[in-house]
Amino acid sequence: MVTGGDLADVRLWAGELTAPHERFVHRFNRSEPRESALAYIRGLIAPLERKNGWTLAEEAGHDGPDRIQRMLNRIEWDADEVLDDVRDYVVEHLGDRQAVLIVDDTGFLKKGLRSAGVQRQYSGTAGRTENCQIGVFLAYATGRGRTLIDRRLYLPTSWTEDRERCRRAGIGEEVTFATKGAMAKAMVRRAVADRIPFGWVTADAAYGYSKGWRFELEQADVFHVMATTRHDTVVTRYSIDHPVHELFPGLPRQKWKRRSCGEGAHGRRIYDWARVEVRPWHREDRRHWVLARRSVSRPEEISYYIAYCPADTTLDELIRIAGSRWAVEECFQTAKQECGLDDYQVRRYPGWHRHMTLAMAVHACLTVLRARELDADKAETDPPSSSTSASPRSDA
Repeated sequence: MVTGGDLADVRLWAGELTAPHERFVHRFNRSEPRESALAYIRGLIAPLERKNGWTLAEEAGHDGPDRIQRMLNRIEWDADEVLDDVRDYVVEHLGDRQAVLIVDDTGFLKKGLRSAGVQRQYSGTAGRTENCQIGVFLAYATGRGRTLIDRRLYLPTSWTEDRERCRRAGIGEEVTFATKGAMAKAMVRRAVADRIPFGWVTADAAYGYSKGWRFELEQADVFHVMATTRHDTVVTRYSIDHPVHELFPGLPRQKWKRRSCGEGAHGRRIYDWARVEVRPWHREDRRHWVLARRSVSRPEEISYYIAYCPADTTLDELIRIAGSRWAVEECFQTAKQECGLDDYQVRRYPGWHRHMTLAMAVHACLTVLRARELDADKAETDPPSSSTSASPRSDA
């Protein structure tokens, strides 16, 4: 991700934002919202101490926040259609058939009771129960970059059971209660139906614990490595349902491999890993595994994953997929710090999705820019290919 507050960089980023903007400009019927949308996304990466209607309008040269507020709250345009355009932009520049789809949620602290979906609820972002909104997101992670490609605002039953309150917040009658897990399933189904190129799905235990979702993914032949809890159960070769934590205590020491699952905030994330095969009557070219991740310094701390994958998938590949889940946390961090994901003053349900979509467009653009920088750096460091070198094997 592009970082830093250098003004020249910010100007470069603002200029590049015309590329994703051109993708969805046709979604607006008039020139004013088209221009306001571009001004808005440019303002989201501007070096402003606060990003609200007034500061963004001032950055855009407007007399007041009315044009920005109309674009977010009153003018008709479909945020899901714009999201499709942003996602197409991501696929064009970062598309990879080995990409990983990652589901997670994040909290947005709010005051008052009128913002759609707000209530006192647990926020993993804050690490405690707070007055907040919760958004469920889908990230797209490749070797060249990672960004967000879908989003849903979670509505607690305190909202969906009060239709008058919903109407005041712009929540239509067709919007009913859905769990965070149901939202995650819907976003992945949409990615599959729209033929987004990817190879794997992963999620933390809050989502991965669902046997129903794992079975649905398996039925669609979608490969996955899903975190789960120690009390989750699997069927072993003796057709017995076993808690996953009972599969590893007697495992020989040599079955545990010390591996890194990627870079973290404090360096490489190194753990001891092992896997046990389960459900032996599956199709010949597929395998089911339970994966264990054990802390090196505190071996009593063990996390578990359930995987469905091609038969020739290595332990190292499963570790890579399990470790890729942290990419969504990086997306949340950079999107909030650099793209204004959590800088919004909209209370209505449509406005929330509009803001998130535009902030995600900014994040996607910066991710593509960073991928280009990495490509350029690699081209400078890699030796030029020789005309006499052997051609790659056709069966590689």
